[in-house]
Amino acid sequence: MIATFARGVGRHLCKALPFAHSNQEYYNARLEEITNHFGSIKGAYPHKFKVSHRLPEYNAEFGAKLTENDTTLDEFVSVAGRVNSVRASGAKMRFIDIQGDGEKLQVFSRLQDWEGENLEEYTKLHKLVHRGDIIGVIGKPTRTKKGQLSILPKKIVYLTTCFHMLPASHQKIEQQETRYRQRYLDLIVNPDARITFVKRAQIVSFFRRFMDSHGFLEVETPMMNMIPGGATARPFITHHNDLNRDLYMRVAPELYLKTLIMGGLDRVYEIGRVFRNEGIDLTHNPEFTLFEFYWAYADYNDLMDFTERMIVELIKTVNVKDGQPQMKLTYGGREIDFTPPYKRVKMIPTLEEKLGVKLPENLETEEAQKMLFELVKKHNVDCPPPHTVARLLDHLVGDFIEVDCVNPTFIIDHPKIMSPLAKWHRDEPERLTERFELFINTKEVCNAYTELNCHIVQRQMFEGQAGARAAGDLEAQHVDEEYIKAMSYGLPPTAGWGLGIDRITMLLTAQHQPNPDTPNIKEVILFPAMKPDDIAKADAGAKAMLEDKEEGAAAAKPPPKESNNQRKKREKAERAAREKAAAEKAAAEKAAGEGAPAEGEKKAE
Repeated sequence: MIATFARGVGRHLCKALPFAHSNQEYYNARLEEITNHFGSIKGAYPHKFKVSHRLPEYNAEFGAKLTENDTTLDEFVSVAGRVNSVRASGAKMRFIDIQGDGEKLQVFSRLQDWEGENLEEYTKLHKLVHRGDIIGVIGKPTRTKKGQLSILPKKIVYLTTCFHMLPASHQKIEQQETRYRQRYLDLIVNPDARITFVKRAQIVSFFRRFMDSHGFLEVETPMMNMIPGGATARPFITHHNDLNRDLYMRVAPELYLKTLIMGGLDRVYEIGRVFRNEGIDLTHNPEFTLFEFYWAYADYNDLMDFTERMIVELIKTVNVKDGQPQMKLTYGGREIDFTPPYKRVKMIPTLEEKLGVKLPENLETEEAQKMLFELVKKHNVDCPPPHTVARLLDHLVGDFIEVDCVNPTFIIDHPKIMSPLAKWHRDEPERLTERFELFINTKEVCNAYTELNCHIVQRQMFEGQAGARAAGDLEAQHVDEEYIKAMSYGLPPTAGWGLGIDRITMLLTAQHQPNPDTPNIKEVILFPAMKPDDIAKADAGAKAMLEDKEEGAAAAKPPPKESNNQRKKREKAERAAREKAAAEKAAAEKAAGEGAPAEGEKKAE
């Protein structure tokens, strides 16, 4: 039943794909072909094939050994891969290109090299092999007369069938809906997709090596929490049956990591998933990968220097062309220069200069809120409610400071009201905190601060956040009594830092994206969240499949004559349905506006 549904949906989706004509007919033909060849479908699926060389290993080893054309090594090896193309040259010669691990290899199949030289067996096997199938090859390494590194098979083992037509080898899948929902197909057909995710893995590996080399310990913290804490963000809620209570999916690992500092683990970090119930757009996904670390006896000045060194080393490691590190790259139509030192911009003085006003010394008053709200209206800054001081400031900074941060730039010294977990500034303790955010190409990449380590002040900050929640800010933090209790045991002077893996990957893989001038976070997440209207399109495919089955019978029968009373009932029902749809759409738009992300305190996504 599931297979039938998948085939039906695939058939309707394929109408939009330039490479497919009748995927259902192809599926049926392949099923018949495989069953006839092997006697049963199970015969087409061996349990194992021993591979002596992965394709990159084969190309590296025998590419170096076979330096002359038209030479063959007298040794047998085995490789496997997905068939990329099949070409015939007469009845006794085939050229099959296979791919795997991002590389390709030509299978130069000749009857004269075939085990037993059985023409009938040779012909049947090669007739069975189609683009997309997976095969194993046992043969000798060779370089052809034209210099093509290949393998001369004595045996080809059929391993797996592809029941769907793939686009031609020179084509790509460009439809985003198909690529994001069927990432496996994207990886099969589009080579750049694989490059993106390989580079993402390299970025994560770099961060681990860098932190390990500086004495940090990697740890793991819970993903389900009694209280959502560690960032100003709206959480997802789940339910624990045995405890019979709701739990929150973590929005950040921050509070747990800082309790480890309290326990004597002076340098800790974690790279893991977090979940924020916010809007979905080009730079936000509800679940994403966050990298956070905490460093005892350091402050935010140490973190800025450390961050600058880390980013520079990262660029030198993964942004390489012709063996040379490239300190500049193009992203979103802009050239970004990662050459240090990075500019440091003080938030409040810079905002005052941009707006041409003097902001109140005390930003936690009703008068300050009114002034900021008037500035937002005057400059047409989009700031959905609730209009708290923190949200108004955040959106003003976004429109007047962040827009100029193309090259890596630190925005520093945030107001206390925006930073409930950051320590007061040593020069302006009543107004500011020792916090910074790193922006690249106008987007927040990382967020860090000297950690607040006085439990009495921390309680006051949490209570201020509780007031913001009461005013309607669903992203404001709760009062976490357990964390305050842990702090009372003593948190040493500590600096904390967070970076979004997805956003830094977007920066460093833009050249591999289908639309490098309009980057999309879905391009760097293997299985991104899709909006409900995208899901509706897939549902429409299933509905169309069912409608097709009924078309024949329905077309043969004339529609029954509709009475006046039936017509009135139908029109009334249709009118009610339209009104309901309009109301649901308005409610959804309102909810989307209220759920739009406010960066505020949250660690970088």
